[in-house]
Amino acid sequence: MNQKESPSLGRVEVRLAGSGGQGLLLAGLVLAEAAGLHDGREVAMVQSYGPEARGGASKAEVIISDAAIDYPLCSRVDLFLALTQEAADAYSWDLKPGAWTLVDSDLVKHPPTSRALRLPFTAVAREKLKKPMVANVVALGALAEVTGVVSRRGLEKALLARVPPGTEPLNKKALSLGARMAREYLGQDASQPQPEAHSEDI
Repeated sequence: MNQKESPSLGRVEVRLAGSGGQGLLLAGLVLAEAAGLHDGREVAMVQSYGPEARGGASKAEVIISDAAIDYPLCSRVDLFLALTQEAADAYSWDLKPGAWTLVDSDLVKHPPTSRALRLPFTAVAREKLKKPMVANVVALGALAEVTGVVSRRGLEKALLARVPPGTEPLNKKALSLGARMAREYLGQDASQPQPEAHSEDI
């Protein structure tokens, strides 16, 4: 997909947050490459870790724009994904009113907004795929499906170019599972406060 085929986005600020070891920095890189290399957008990415390299809060920020990016830092976040309560608390202070917020329903019991979509990314990865480490990919599939911030084709191509050889089928399935989970969840009215989804419902 090139930029002429892509719907107009303007500038979208995305923050992916969790703990070190959950793969959010890889998810941010895949998202940035999907937008920049495959969807023809302008992109900028910044990543940071908390005090502990593994286990502390970490975040990846990706800015996706139709035009040149003159300020490559997030200031009013449009789209926020949190996979731990610590990350949800630490990194939600500058969300735009009405920002899309997705959280892991098992690990984030107090979302930063009442409109948050609460989906069991880690439980689904563990129970359906037997690989909890691909929860980040499940979340990425759901995020793209819900927001349309990148194309599904671009996201899949960027993901498969980044994952270790031999894991492509697993990661492709995780991406599809996340997208399906989001589609089923959004059968509800997403403008209203949302109940938790459970892994056995997926």
